[in-house]
Amino acid sequence: MAAATAMRGGSSDRGGAGVDSGKYVRYTPEQIEALERVYADCPKPTSSRRQQLLRECPILANIEARQIKVWFQNRRCRDKLRKESSRLESVNRKVAAMNKLLMEENERLQKQVSQLVHENAQVRQQLKNSSMANDTSFESNVTTPQNPPRDASNPSGLLSIAEETLTEFLSKATGTAIDWVQMPGMKPGPDSVGIVAISHGCRGVAARACGLVNLEPTRVVEILKDQPSWFRDCRSLEVFTVLPGANGGTIELVYTQLYAPTTLVPARDFWTLRYTTIVEDGSLVVCERSLSGSGGGPSAASAQQFVRAEMLPSGYLVRPCEGGGSIVHIVDHLEFEAWNVPEVLRPLYESSRVVAQKITTAALRHVRQIAQETSGEVVYPLGRQPAVLRTFSQRLSRGFNDAISGFNDDGWSIMGGDGIEDVVVACNSTKKIRNVSNGGNAFAAPGGTICAKASMLLQSVPPAILIRFLREHRSEWADYSMDAYLASALKTSTCSFPGLRPMRSSGNQIIMPLAHTVENEEILEVVRLEGQPLTHDEVLFSRDIDMLQLCTGIHEKSVGSSFQLVFAPIADFPDDAPLISSGFRVIPLDTKTDIVSSGRTLDLASSLEVGSIATQASDATPDNCSVRSVLTIAFQFPYDLHLQDSVAAMARQYVRSIVSAVQRVSIAISPSQSGLNAGQRILSGLPEAETLARWICQSYHYHIGVELLTQSDGAGEQLLKMLWHYQDAILCCSFKEIPVFTFANKAGLDMLETSLVALQDLTLDKIFDEAGRKALFSEISKLMEAGHVYLPSGVCMSGMGRHVSFDQAVAWKVLGEDSTVH
Repeated sequence: MAAATAMRGGSSDRGGAGVDSGKYVRYTPEQIEALERVYADCPKPTSSRRQQLLRECPILANIEARQIKVWFQNRRCRDKLRKESSRLESVNRKVAAMNKLLMEENERLQKQVSQLVHENAQVRQQLKNSSMANDTSFESNVTTPQNPPRDASNPSGLLSIAEETLTEFLSKATGTAIDWVQMPGMKPGPDSVGIVAISHGCRGVAARACGLVNLEPTRVVEILKDQPSWFRDCRSLEVFTVLPGANGGTIELVYTQLYAPTTLVPARDFWTLRYTTIVEDGSLVVCERSLSGSGGGPSAASAQQFVRAEMLPSGYLVRPCEGGGSIVHIVDHLEFEAWNVPEVLRPLYESSRVVAQKITTAALRHVRQIAQETSGEVVYPLGRQPAVLRTFSQRLSRGFNDAISGFNDDGWSIMGGDGIEDVVVACNSTKKIRNVSNGGNAFAAPGGTICAKASMLLQSVPPAILIRFLREHRSEWADYSMDAYLASALKTSTCSFPGLRPMRSSGNQIIMPLAHTVENEEILEVVRLEGQPLTHDEVLFSRDIDMLQLCTGIHEKSVGSSFQLVFAPIADFPDDAPLISSGFRVIPLDTKTDIVSSGRTLDLASSLEVGSIATQASDATPDNCSVRSVLTIAFQFPYDLHLQDSVAAMARQYVRSIVSAVQRVSIAISPSQSGLNAGQRILSGLPEAETLARWICQSYHYHIGVELLTQSDGAGEQLLKMLWHYQDAILCCSFKEIPVFTFANKAGLDMLETSLVALQDLTLDKIFDEAGRKALFSEISKLMEAGHVYLPSGVCMSGMGRHVSFDQAVAWKVLGEDSTVH
């Protein structure tokens, strides 16, 4: 049965019969004022509202309802045109500013070409002279001397150092002091972050970015100087001395500490001079460079966990833009002293691309984000202020970085191990979980926080796909009882050991987005984990757990230098809610871009796809399958003093189980392991996948008398592909006391809402309810005798705890080559 409703267009409003509705009406100022008041409240009034307006406003008595309607239509049209005109003007300003930047870049490149031609001529002449006079001083003539860091022991020399720093910085920002090349994948345009370039053949690593932001220069400089607010790896920035400089500027001595990106390398710090001034054209400049002397800054005791790095002249050039806004130039030129870093991890400190992604473009993106929030272009749900949500993201990142670095001055100390050094466990007796607004949330008994952390190298694992899988399939690596343990610590005054109370998850999770950056580099969200009561008395009590979660680099177009999934349980959502950050961080070690799109399906069953995107990628170039990355895992657990050893042992084993789960997932999603061969590796411990497919089809024909597939005599690879794409769900389980699933085709995995990795954690009795289990077990004897049995329609449970109905099922014994039951 269908119902249709026909709505006739037009309006039922009618004026006087003798008045021409198309007649032009000249409104008086009083009439326009009355109409404008109504338009401000309701731009699109209904017919009844217009009739009411005519009755309530005598000055509109000579106007027809039809003409009132036309006035509102015209008024809306004028508003739309005004907004469109404003938008086009804004786009035009952006295009003009970007054009100016491109012209400047073109002029700089022309200068660079001229300089290279001149140097080439000099080299040719010197080579000619060298061949004639056997001049051995050639190398010293063409080598540019390196300027050593300046000594700031004499305060009177600080201004000369600042002026020299300014000159060198400007030559990098707008000149040819460094051979800049455009960063791959960063195309300039009105909607892009800006023009991004990286250094080629210079000392250290350097990156440069320039772009347009809709903020005044003073505001831009204020934001950029507050480095800990936008640079996630910045632990602290402390200004020790402030002196007056030229043109009303300031000279500052600054000590900066950076977090360690992973547990395998030490943290870095800088002792620098920062010079803020105004140049002749009215532009604001903030330039910075390292000062000589490793003992500069704080006491050596507080910096003993850091390696002193060097900052070569770097900074920000902010010029006012015609029509409002600013043109921002950012240069970062660093020498990280990577000599004490394991060779496999040196790309973290020797890649200009990493500096561009982690520092340079991050600064420009942060300024653009604040500009859009200030202009009202970004509106977040629930009425949350952008600054508040940004604070939550910063606190999550800072807590995770604190756990990874484990600085002694924060109270962290390494605990004794169990003889296996795969997981590092540290405790912090000074770190309490305390809610500022409610002191009762602090531990009543002495205690603190334990952190278990581990790092591992990954080969041929796309970082974005791994993080997205961990985010969307939490039940495949996380233990719900651990999440419940962390959540309970926020609600009670003491920490109970998780093993004291059994808890179970339904497997469901609900992701509720809160905020994201302009280009979706970071996503802040709340994840609700649905609990499942174990007893009848617990049904009335909610066992759901809320997690505040920060995802970095999971967007399809993300080009970040690290990919993160950081989360913390929350009992409520006040601005001062305590956060215990845990999570994952994957940092690529190769500068090649992954040939595999991060938009690949997250279903691990795609590993069996023949001719899939992953397979095509693996055939492209052999080098693209050797992308390396380092994965760092850190989980924090609160503890009471009398349970410290128990919680430490639990934390160590839990992180080991997570490492094992991540290794299984990594094998499944690795492009080099994709295609048919990867499917065989996933089914480890079983016969080859092609052999298993042949056994399944042959046994079906043997017991039931018909072919399962139309071309069951095909080759092994073709047979497996046909079985994988078969329209009905096919599940294969082991013939044991508790049957465990060992294989499923695509339809079977979709029905069970699981993947090949997680399939092995399911047992046959878990997918049936009580009635289904009775019906199945009652037919077991018949199945063993006849070799097959038909089951009536029913309902089974997916791996996510949801009901799935089926019309009919047939079960049969799978026989091997020797006719034994497989």
